[in-house]
Amino acid sequence: MATRITVDPITRIEGHLRIDVEVDNGRVTKAWSSGQMWRGIEKILVGRDPLEAWTYTQRFCGVCTTVHAITSVRAVENALGMEVPVNAQLIRNIIQTAHAIQDHIVHFYHLSAVDWVDVVSALKADPRAAAQLAESLSDWSLNGVHEMTAVQNRLKKFVESGQLGPFATGFWGHPEMKLPPEVNLMAVAHYLQALEVQNYCNKIVAILGGKSPHIQNVAVGGVSNSISHDAPSVLNMERLMFIKGFMDKLEKFIHSVYMVDVPAVGAFYLDWTKVGGGVINYLSVPDCPQDSKGTIFDLPGGYIKGGDLSTFKPIKAHGDKYFQEGVAESSKHAWYHGDKTLHPWEGETEPNYNDFNEDGQYSWIKAPTFYGERAEVGPLANVLVSVAAGHEPAKRHLNTAINTLKSVGRLQDVPLEALNSTIGRHAARAVRCAVMMDTLKDQWHALVNNIGTGDLETFNPPTMPKGEVRGFGFHEAPRGALSHWVVIEKGKIKNYQAVVPSTWNAGPRAENGDPGPYEMSLLDTPVADPEKPLEVLRTVHSFDPCIACAIHMVDTEKREIVKVKAL
Repeated sequence: MATRITVDPITRIEGHLRIDVEVDNGRVTKAWSSGQMWRGIEKILVGRDPLEAWTYTQRFCGVCTTVHAITSVRAVENALGMEVPVNAQLIRNIIQTAHAIQDHIVHFYHLSAVDWVDVVSALKADPRAAAQLAESLSDWSLNGVHEMTAVQNRLKKFVESGQLGPFATGFWGHPEMKLPPEVNLMAVAHYLQALEVQNYCNKIVAILGGKSPHIQNVAVGGVSNSISHDAPSVLNMERLMFIKGFMDKLEKFIHSVYMVDVPAVGAFYLDWTKVGGGVINYLSVPDCPQDSKGTIFDLPGGYIKGGDLSTFKPIKAHGDKYFQEGVAESSKHAWYHGDKTLHPWEGETEPNYNDFNEDGQYSWIKAPTFYGERAEVGPLANVLVSVAAGHEPAKRHLNTAINTLKSVGRLQDVPLEALNSTIGRHAARAVRCAVMMDTLKDQWHALVNNIGTGDLETFNPPTMPKGEVRGFGFHEAPRGALSHWVVIEKGKIKNYQAVVPSTWNAGPRAENGDPGPYEMSLLDTPVADPEKPLEVLRTVHSFDPCIACAIHMVDTEKREIVKVKAL
C-alpha cells in the first residue's frame, strides 16, 4: 500500500514550496510540486511607468534581487529598441556574476550540504585526521588542525547548550548519511568559512549597485554609475582595485575549497548519480553581453533535447526569435482562471484559488514549456549547454571536477550522463561557480580596459513610443533561465509576465499532463524512512528552490502577517 508524504515547507531559504509524494515499496511513484503563495506583482505593474518596472520586480525576492532588476530593464530596452553603452553592460555583468557566485556558495554550504553532511557526527572526528584529509585535498590555508579543533569546540558548545542554531533541523543519524566523521568535520569548517567568503560578493554588488540586496544603479538605457579616472565620489580605479581584492579572495576559496568539497563529498554518494534525473530537456540563455546591441556574449546559451548534446540549438542574441517564439505557460493545474497555454505577452494572472486538487489545480505556479515540452533550467542545464557550445572554461572546470571525483572515489571513468542526477546538479553548480569566477575577472578587465580607451559613457536616455510595443529580456540567473516580458501601450505597462527559473522547475503538470522537473526528478527516488524523507529533500534542494520569485503575496486587508524583532 502506498504511503503519502507531505513536506511543507521544503525550502530552507523561504517557505512557500510544498512537495507531496506517494511512496510504494520504498520508492516514490507519484509527486506533486505546489507553490503555496500567489505572485501578484504582474497585477501591480499594470498601468505603471515601464521605466520604473525594475524597482518593483526586484522585490519578487530578497535573494534573487539583482537578477530581476537587470532582466526587467533588458525587457524594456528590447521593447524600445535601445542600445546600452558598453560600460553599462560590463558594470551589470560584474554585478550579476558576483551575485551568482554568492548564490552558488550559499546554496551548497548553507542550504543543501546539511542534506549530506551529518553535523553532529563531526563531534566524533579526530581533528588531526580531519586536517590531514583536508590538506591532502587542497592547499587552503584554513585546513589545519588548529582550525579543525576550534570548529569542533564551537560545535560542542552548540550541542551542550541544546540549541543547534542553523543545524537544528537536520536528520542527524539518518541511515542515508554516509560521510565519515572527519569528512563531516571538514565540511562543517568550510560551512563556517563560507559564511565570511560569500560576503565578499555582496560587497562587490554594493560598491557598484549602491546597496545589496536590491541594487539602486540600474536604469533603462544603462546604469547610473558615473565614471572618472580620479574623482573620489564616482566609480574610479581606486574602487575598481578594491573590488579586485575581493575577487582574489573569492577565487582562492572557489578553487581550493568549493571545487574540492563537492566531488569529495560526492565520492561517498555515487549511487545518487543514478537518482533524480527527471526532465532531460535543458534550456539556458546567453549572458554577459559585450556589445551595446546584445549580440556578442561571453557566455553561450541554447537548448538541448532529450539529454542529447548533439541536438544543441543556440540562442544567439537579445531578442532572439527562437527563444521568443518557444516560451509559453499553462495554467491548467494552477490556481488561475483560464486553462489555456499562453505566450507570456498574452499571459493572464487572474487568481482562482480552489484548494489542493491533485488531479486538477494544486499550485500558484504556472507550468512553462519550450515548444510544447517541459525543460529543466539551472546550473546543470547551463553546464551541459556550455559544453555543447564548446565553451572552453566550462569544459575545463568540468574536467577538473570529474578528475577530482575519480581520484577521491578511485574511479576509472565518470560518464557525462552522470550529471543528469541529484548529485550531478551539485557538481554542475560548482563548475558554474568556477566559470562565473573566470567571467567576473574577464568583465572586470574588460571594464578597466574600456575606460582606459577614454570611453566614460554609462547611459543612453530612453524615448517612449506612442503606440503599442512589446519586448522581453533574459538573464542566466543562478537558478537558470529567467525572462521578463512586457507589453507597453501609450507609455504605460499593459501586460507584464516573469517566467522565472523556479517556475520552470517547480511548476505543476502542464496542459497535456506532463510533470514538471521537480515532479519528474522525484520519481523512483528511494525513501528509507517515510517519517524522515531526507531523500526527497536532497533531490528538490539540488535545484536550489527559491519560490518567492515564482509566487508572491499581497494582503489587501493590510493585516499583520509577521512581526520581526531585532535583538
